[in-house]
Amino acid sequence: MASAAGLLAPGARPASAASATGGPVAVRTGMDRLAAAGWETLRGERVGVVANATAVDRECRHLVDRMHAAGVTIGGIFGPEHGFRGSARVGGSEGFTTDARTGLPVYDGYLATADRWAAMFTEAGIRTVVFDIQDIGARFYTYIWTMLDSMTAAGRLGLRYLVLDRPNPIGGRAYGPMLTPALVSGIGRHEIVQQHGMTVGELARLFNSDQKARLEVVECEGWHGDLFAADTDVPWVMPSPNMPTADTALVYPGTGMVEGVASLSEGRGTSRPFELIGGPGYDYHWGDRVAGYGLPGVVFREAYFVPSVNKFADQLCAGVEVQVTDRRTYDPIRTAVAMLVEARKYPAFAWRNDGGDRPFFIDKLSGSARLRTMIDAGAPVAEVTGAWQDELAAFQARRNTFLIYPRT
Repeated sequence: MASAAGLLAPGARPASAASATGGPVAVRTGMDRLAAAGWETLRGERVGVVANATAVDRECRHLVDRMHAAGVTIGGIFGPEHGFRGSARVGGSEGFTTDARTGLPVYDGYLATADRWAAMFTEAGIRTVVFDIQDIGARFYTYIWTMLDSMTAAGRLGLRYLVLDRPNPIGGRAYGPMLTPALVSGIGRHEIVQQHGMTVGELARLFNSDQKARLEVVECEGWHGDLFAADTDVPWVMPSPNMPTADTALVYPGTGMVEGVASLSEGRGTSRPFELIGGPGYDYHWGDRVAGYGLPGVVFREAYFVPSVNKFADQLCAGVEVQVTDRRTYDPIRTAVAMLVEARKYPAFAWRNDGGDRPFFIDKLSGSARLRTMIDAGAPVAEVTGAWQDELAAFQARRNTFLIYPRT
């Protein structure tokens, strides 16, 4: 497990969440640092780029465009969920295409197994894989599993795997329940907690703990675990169509669980996905009850909305808008548990059940059946969130080995 420190030694890391001038903290991503070094480590290589629209520098110039213009030999581009250019909806991709700007072949990596990744890398004649995608920090956001499977394939083929690191936009705190092996799926492929608090570079080190892949990480410069996206000067590019702002990322590890509730919309098809939560069978009492918990760093605005797509399209939904008032004290998962506990008291409430022998979708999202069964049994919020504290502590101790950036 190597970092790219021999090539690009990391710079000084600030100790506070604000720059000396009180403005945004200057952060150089792995891409910024590789570009500043003239792409030298990629010269003479045939490179495969696993990326999407988020792989940009501070002037929002794309990684592939810059590498191509600099004469780096790119054998293929590999897109994740939503596609290389980010146009596809949830659960979709852009398929196999040709990039209009560069003329390079674009392969569809969404839902690809390690075997399929290996076949694509072989077809494209790749010798070095470069990964650069902005993650959100939640286990059920699929880009980290694209990284895991493509890195596994690279290890099998003896390819070099270079991760260009980016900040975790919701900071370095880990929280929430652990994924159990029985619930491994496309939204959870490795045993990590729901809000992992790691960068993609740190996760790559954890995933590669057996050192099967020739992994190198080009580290960020200037980032540490107390920084959120809003604290830095790194441009925000929508990682997916329903992740429009850094505010959306803050709530997503919690309200993303609403995808596991059949009777509630998670706000897809509105201008505030994952912040607007509600359904036809709910009313203002729900928000009042959740507000009564006095949860830190968040307020709940009574809200009514009509989604244009997805759940309850063209139907009036009643619920709340989740507004984060202090991102440093706000706990998205505890907040979402409180919302679910109170929503469960409504006759309209129903978990999403995809039928057959498939598990409830909330079980895949939370990592086990425990959260669902405890809420169904009427357990209070403190009991539900207390149930995962031991596994969370074990994960925090385990991840320390793989962290790159300091936390307080």
